[in-house]
Amino acid sequence: MNTIITIGRQFGSGGHDIGVLLAKELGIPLYDKELLEEAAKESGMAKEIIEHQDESKSGSFLFSLVMDSYSTGNNSGSFIHDMPLSQKVFLAQFDAIQGLAEKGPCVIVGRCADYALDRDPRLLSVFLHADEDFRIERITKSYGLPASKARDRMIKIDKGRQSYYNYNTNKRWGACESYDLTINTARTGIEGAVEIIKNAITAKEKYQAAE
Repeated sequence: MNTIITIGRQFGSGGHDIGVLLAKELGIPLYDKELLEEAAKESGMAKEIIEHQDESKSGSFLFSLVMDSYSTGNNSGSFIHDMPLSQKVFLAQFDAIQGLAEKGPCVIVGRCADYALDRDPRLLSVFLHADEDFRIERITKSYGLPASKARDRMIKIDKGRQSYYNYNTNKRWGACESYDLTINTARTGIEGAVEIIKNAITAKEKYQAAE
């Protein structure tokens, strides 16, 4: 297997759990919060700073600068000296994603990883969604919140993720055309979603091998 799977997700749709199970069954690394540690290590920034800025709105121009830098092979980082902190953190995460992808197949959850790896032929980008009742029930059980607070948290986090993704990419968060595969986890369940992704990996690699 030579595929890198990125997972975008609505809050409460099971993104982390699916990522964990998928990585375990495929025998490859999972990067979710671990990506923050990698970004902190590679950039020299404090992990607390990166956590505070995680999946928060940043400068949309940054992606074009980064993508141009990688396409020309010039990623010296000389242009970041005077950037705001949020943009430096974003770039640190971008570099961490690139570095982890170079190591081989893996599962990466969130943080615009699908866009950061958009030019990598190994990429399979997935978006997970589900209806409100399904997600609220999962959030309630996972975080011990009453349904009303679970809904408020769901709306707030999804709004933040949508703003971050739309602002920093040339795609729309959650739109089917932005991803290779979208799955309604309220229809498939966690294990069913994992099986669908595994089948998609098999189909993708078979198709690419035949080209």
